[in-house]
This record gives sequence, structure tokens and C-alpha cells, in this order.
Amino acid sequence: MVEQITYRRVYEESSPADGKRVLVDRVWPRGMRKEDAHLDEWLRYIAPSSDLRTWYAHEPSHRQAAEHLRDLAAHDRLTLLTATRDVDRSQAAVLAEWPAGKR
Repeated sequence: MVEQITYRRVYEESSPADGKRVLVDRVWPRGMRKEDAHLDEWLRYIAPSSDLRTWYAHEPSHRQAAEHLRDLAAHDRLTLLTATRDVDRSQAAVLAEWPAGKR
């Protein structure tokens, strides 16, 4: 059962309400020190890549990352983080709805 998945920019201050904090960008955010991100995990392989946009299903690491994200969401509150400025149109926003079957 999915508890709750939210999303926001990794540059915003962390909060105890975040639950597990998972960065879902392929590239590390500019100017962000790793210790300042307060991450539980970095799932870089779930983020879109050129290969992914061309053909998603041929990359096993993408499927493994997707399965792992579903497992995390099934057991805990989860906040997906991104450095993207337009957070509502980011992969984090899409992924926040995906495990629950909203997309």
C-alpha cells in the first residue's frame, strides 16, 4: 500500500515530514553538496536519458530502479527530489503519481 508520495526541489530545506528523501535526477544538482541534500537514496537510473526517450524498455537498470521505487513507496512516506526549476513538469512529478497508478 502506498503511504504518500510528494515531490519538491532538492534545494528546499529538508523536513521530518518528507519521510524517505530520494533524488530522481540523473545528474547531481549544481552547487549542492552531498551532505546538504539529506538524501536517503539517489535513483539516477529512473530519470529520463536520451536512450530512455528513444526506447524505454530495453534498459534493465531502468526497470530495476522502477521496481525499487515502487517498493520504497509501498513501505514508507516518500519525497522525490529534483533540481529542476519547473518541479510540476518534472520527472519527479510524474513519478510521484506513477506507483499509485495515477498515470
